[in-house]
Amino acid sequence: MSGDHKGNPLLQQPGIYALATPPGRSALAVIRLSGAGVREAIQVLAGRLPPPRMATLAGLSDSGSPDRPASGTIDRALLLWFPAPNSYTGEDAAELQLHGGRATVAAAAEALGRLGLRQAEPGEFTRRAFHNGKLDLTQAEAIADLTAAETAAQRRQALRQLDGAFGALVEDWRERLIAAAARIEATLDFADEDLPEGVETGVYADLLLLRNDISNYLVRQTRGERLRGGIKVAILGPPNAGKSSLLNALAQREAAIVSAVAGTTRDVIEVHLDLGGAPIVLADTAGLREASDAIEAEGVRRAEAWAQGADLRIVVGAADDWSALYAPAVRSVVRGDTLVVGNKVDLAPTPPFWDGRPVLPVSVRTGEGIEALLDRLEVETSRLAGESEEPALTRSRHREGLLATIESIDRGLEAIDTVLIAEEIRQAIQALGRITGRVDVEQVLDALFRSFCIGK
Repeated sequence: MSGDHKGNPLLQQPGIYALATPPGRSALAVIRLSGAGVREAIQVLAGRLPPPRMATLAGLSDSGSPDRPASGTIDRALLLWFPAPNSYTGEDAAELQLHGGRATVAAAAEALGRLGLRQAEPGEFTRRAFHNGKLDLTQAEAIADLTAAETAAQRRQALRQLDGAFGALVEDWRERLIAAAARIEATLDFADEDLPEGVETGVYADLLLLRNDISNYLVRQTRGERLRGGIKVAILGPPNAGKSSLLNALAQREAAIVSAVAGTTRDVIEVHLDLGGAPIVLADTAGLREASDAIEAEGVRRAEAWAQGADLRIVVGAADDWSALYAPAVRSVVRGDTLVVGNKVDLAPTPPFWDGRPVLPVSVRTGEGIEALLDRLEVETSRLAGESEEPALTRSRHREGLLATIESIDRGLEAIDTVLIAEEIRQAIQALGRITGRVDVEQVLDALFRSFCIGK
């Protein structure tokens, strides 16, 4: 649960340190420090405490210990000092910007250990920042997303969430519920008093309005999750239509084995692409037909399962064997947003339409039509995960919390007893609070911060 830094016992937690740059030889290595004992450690290593938030060149020396002689100067390094509460974690914090040799980093780490600091666990810096009220849980998740971002669109979405837009939206809904709860509680606590008429009616109206606001937001918000996890695009079709060749052409590398033998692809092969700044998970699947053996049957089953969860489907047919597209196994995976690609147009022409859908003609062998197909994919992926000004819902945990809120409000609106209404509103407040971390969320925290890198 987040809170103000004043009086927070976490400010007195033992000091931690971590290498915040990749290990190995490099020009620079950054070691982060936070917690109790950091001030004293800096004074011992540098011989003085530098001015706050000012990069200072200092010689770092290891004074040794009773069982280990002093090693003398460790390095000449830039030192940054951030006294609490004006730091990332809200605790006393510092950064050592060292030369990047392994021996230098190891010597600094050994000295910090002897001064009472321990190595940080994954995500521990951000977890302390959360507990000390520096950010809410959605912002902590945004930091994880920002460090994992692979495309420009993912980076921009993570930055918007780090700014606190989604957390502020959830907190506004929570405040509206708290206001409704206060009015309902008043009718219980002061049942014998002359309260204004229509208190309960006003609460019902406010709850219904809030319920609709959250529900409409959920309907609109499928893009954030897609953008964070990647838009799933399945390449489907009959055997020997050129699905694997198309995957390789779009990926611009030999990701899948290509053979003239029908049924070469038995498993789902995934390739990650950056298409116009949007992350794409492109999957080549087994040919859809009546299987001739158990292994091929399993491949077809996996293809159908992947297609079921795909955001977009591409059905590929061979221009010289167009009738194969009409097999029941192929038609069963087609839905409204399916794109139809006619491959091998260097061998034969394709019809302009198939099953009422326009056919995109390509030749993987000559490259004809590939750029046009990429342009069409970019349009479709922008539609599925395009950015908007509205705060994005990026995780299934957020969606589950909002659905739980709606369910509690619905039960409250259907309840007859005022006590039951008040309890359902409290449940709805807790469901929203779990999203931002304003109630006990230790299991959520454990799962989240385990995914962080060391030093963040």
